[in-house]
Amino acid sequence: MNLYAVVLTVIILVLLSLSISQVRKVKTRADYLVAGRTLPWYVLVFTLLSSWVGSGSLFGGAENAFRNGFAALWQPAGGWAGLLVILIVAPRARKFAQFTIPDLLEARYNTAARILGAIAVLFPFTAITSYQFKGGGDILHLIFPGLDEIARNQFHLAGHEHALGMVIVAIFVIVFTALAGMTSVAYLDVVIGLLATSTCLVALFVLSNHVGGWNGLHQRLPDSHFQVLGPFTFFKAMEYFMPVFLLMLGNQAMYQKFFAARSERDAKLAVFGWIAGTVVLETVIVAIAVFGSALFGKNPDIAPREIIPYTARHGLPAFLGALLMGAVFAKVISTANNYLFSPATNLVNDIYTRFINKDASDKAVLLASRLVVVALGIFALLQGTLWESILAMALYAYTIYSAAITPSVMAAFFSRRATATAAVTSIALGTFVTIGWNLQVLMMQKHRPTLIPQSWLVHDAIFPALAVSLLALVLVSALTPRPRPEQWMPFVSSNP
Repeated sequence: MNLYAVVLTVIILVLLSLSISQVRKVKTRADYLVAGRTLPWYVLVFTLLSSWVGSGSLFGGAENAFRNGFAALWQPAGGWAGLLVILIVAPRARKFAQFTIPDLLEARYNTAARILGAIAVLFPFTAITSYQFKGGGDILHLIFPGLDEIARNQFHLAGHEHALGMVIVAIFVIVFTALAGMTSVAYLDVVIGLLATSTCLVALFVLSNHVGGWNGLHQRLPDSHFQVLGPFTFFKAMEYFMPVFLLMLGNQAMYQKFFAARSERDAKLAVFGWIAGTVVLETVIVAIAVFGSALFGKNPDIAPREIIPYTARHGLPAFLGALLMGAVFAKVISTANNYLFSPATNLVNDIYTRFINKDASDKAVLLASRLVVVALGIFALLQGTLWESILAMALYAYTIYSAAITPSVMAAFFSRRATATAAVTSIALGTFVTIGWNLQVLMMQKHRPTLIPQSWLVHDAIFPALAVSLLALVLVSALTPRPRPEQWMPFVSSNP
């Protein structure tokens, strides 16, 4: 067994043992869904960082950096800007202290908003989970090249790239997530966050020396790779910036962590640590991809999305490369756990216990949660067969959430005038426009791909979907009666 396989196996065994050790602590619904609301700020920092930085950054962002250089930072910069707003929202969210975003939507608006919110969260979060499976499959393929041959000969999976690796990762994540819920996810993320951050920093230093530092990088890459906009127009840069910015503002996985915080103070302190960690780690990830492009960009056999694990395999000393590949795999697993767990929480908390079994015992809720995790994991795996580009999948997922959920969530915390009817209309239209737009893109890619560059579909759906969602929120609020004070008062101030 090669060194890369050994390191990956050790990491998996450590993560699995940590997860199993947390199972005995899960006795109630709150233990499973929000870790009993006991997480201190330093645990929150790492679980927030690990849930945010996954395949979207390590594969989608790296694909962007491989092609466009440091201009790819426009994508994570949206998240950094969003975090500045989250500083205000975090203590308010912890004060509310429920379980899910649909909980918040119902308390601020009405039951219809809860149901639509639960459905709207389902699509982007399972899409995000699906490309974690795809990213994990890419890593297994690089470590075990024979997997593709096994997939073709033994399992007849020749139609999809790295399909067997994707299935293996999906099974692992589904079992992993079902075991201990938020308790398992949060404490695993501490280990994963430390491993990934430290390994990426060391790897960047080694790669810089290998290329010849900043001057050597300039000699190997075009000037556009070092410009603020790079090859982008400002409008194109905003198509990368805005979906991430808006996803950050309304991200349910983030709010669940705040609901799990030990106190409002812990929630706010965690955001400061998260800002520092995210800026550093995402900048380092883009830089590693750019250095990898300088070293291997002329190799026609490289898939751009795989540049970081490929660089780990071929551009670093063996042990460091194995650690980096293992750290990337662990981050993918962590993000998949978070984004699979989150919509499962919605369906159980917002549908099952709210409408189907209102008197469900803690034991029944735990069983239902684990079954839903399995079902959504299979749904996410099926989605992974529809897209090849992780960057495209990431932008689709970010956009649908940004247009459907974020406007109503932000209005809950900052507006006294937003009404229930407006929120429901905004969520429905944001979801409809984004899904409709992307279905048209998929159909055109399949039947008339040469027409896409000349079509308005070449742009991301974020601006039309967001415009429709915001317009509905503002206009319908203006045309419907004001909400009662008791609906907005718990949200607009963090003071007791």
